[in-house]
Amino acid sequence: MPSEGMAAYVLILFFVLFVIFEFCDPREKLLTKQLRQSYRINIELFVFNSVLISLLSIPSLLVLAEKYADNGLLNYIPNPIWKPVLSFLAIDLLLYVLHKASHSFDCLWVFHKVHHNDPYLNVSTAFRIHFLEILIINAMKAMLIIALGIKGSLLFVNEMIITSFTMMHHSNISFRGEKFLGRVIITPYLHRVHHSTQRHEHDRNYGAVLSIWDRLFGTLAELKPAAIGLNGSSPQDLLSLVKGGFTSSPSVHPVNLEVMIAEAAYYKAEKRGFRPGNELRDWLEAKSEIIRLVYGEEQVRNNLKQKWRDLSGSISNALDVKNQNRLLFWGTD
Repeated sequence: MPSEGMAAYVLILFFVLFVIFEFCDPREKLLTKQLRQSYRINIELFVFNSVLISLLSIPSLLVLAEKYADNGLLNYIPNPIWKPVLSFLAIDLLLYVLHKASHSFDCLWVFHKVHHNDPYLNVSTAFRIHFLEILIINAMKAMLIIALGIKGSLLFVNEMIITSFTMMHHSNISFRGEKFLGRVIITPYLHRVHHSTQRHEHDRNYGAVLSIWDRLFGTLAELKPAAIGLNGSSPQDLLSLVKGGFTSSPSVHPVNLEVMIAEAAYYKAEKRGFRPGNELRDWLEAKSEIIRLVYGEEQVRNNLKQKWRDLSGSISNALDVKNQNRLLFWGTD
């Protein structure tokens, strides 16, 4: 099995290459002061996490893989070609699910928000992760490794691929064919959307390597983000970031729905040349689309159910009033 030391050298090489690309041809122009601040805190957090996890004596996932390699579900697959493919797809899907959950549940977002508070997205942002989020991810990976019986060599390759892609799609770079590749993999222009300050934008593009999960589950967005980072003031020092993982912060960022709905309705009216007679329909369609975009399908269904209950109640009240009037009429006759 390849050594972890060799993996570190390879990943450092990729990191340096992406840093060079960022300086030579950046996607967004960033001030040297801004980059220096981001690199400093991200590297400090990476070193802090590495030292802490080492002190906790948490066993390596590679060691775990070697111990349980002969007991998992992959051992029932006779074709050796399918084993690396299925192990990679399983880990990549797991990371997609965990990433989406980190945006859906406040108990996970409280750690994940540390990753999102970098306002200057660059290759080092890939390592801005709270140590408790790392422990959660590794615990879920460990269960998958044991269940599937992923061998150490396969896990080694998977971790190399995933880490390299994570650095790549955080990089402040652009390249020819990026949108074409985005049909299959997460590229920088796709992942920048995920780091938007707007929730309806950053609750998209959760994939680690493949973008097919986002396409399959309807979470893909291809647009230019309004801004990068978190709304409001974000601490930019090591101690605040570590403490931030223990500070409650809801994942539902405030959004001005009325303004968004009004803008969407305006664009709908503009498309039909502002012909009169469709104002209410444009507004209702815009409202449904914005709610679906910000809160998802469940909220739309709940809104429709509430409207139906309100309508049913109005009809019931009208019938009660009609019956009462009828009784009064016949009673006074």
